[in-house]
Amino acid sequence: MYHSERKRQKREEAILLDLKKLDYLTRSQIQRLHNLKSDRNAQRVLKQMEEYVSVMRSGENIYYLNAKGRAVVNCDKVRKSTGNVQHYIMRNYIYIDYGCPPSWKNEVRIVSEGKTKKDKVVCVPDALFKKGDQYVIVEVDNTQTMKKNHAKIVRYRILKERLAFGMMAPKFIWITTTEHRRQELLKLSEGLQTQVFTMADFNA
Repeated sequence: MYHSERKRQKREEAILLDLKKLDYLTRSQIQRLHNLKSDRNAQRVLKQMEEYVSVMRSGENIYYLNAKGRAVVNCDKVRKSTGNVQHYIMRNYIYIDYGCPPSWKNEVRIVSEGKTKKDKVVCVPDALFKKGDQYVIVEVDNTQTMKKNHAKIVRYRILKERLAFGMMAPKFIWITTTEHRRQELLKLSEGLQTQVFTMADFNA
């Protein structure tokens, strides 16, 4: 009895820590991250955790930490039900698909000062991680205009030329909503090592 209770507590703490790191997770993402097997089992596990998490519905249940859950894992960041939640969910698909990289960091500011103040270039990727010696930049294209995406890619080209990512050129991973937008992003990224996913790649 004690053993199974301890196992349950460890699993719940691991789920809360993932919510601290990733902000919002769908039921199926939690199921995959924590090997919860069937949908029914995942729903049961999450039902037991309802004092620590809030839930909103957008296609399927989406979970985030409430005040009690934040206290358990020492999380200062307050998340609420928001219309922008899909941005986080899309980013999580990349995190999970790439095997939950230990070096993964969300929204890290990358700066190249340049020769003058005018030459300073700043980019904040949605996430980045390292695969061996290579940086991998993750970008989510959900409600962003293609004009803004283009401006960001231009800044990335400058950062690459200035070796802001070291001697090895970075890889860029985008996740977008439609096949048309995938093709647009590939065109804008010509000459950069780029892979573009759509949501359909993960919901097949």
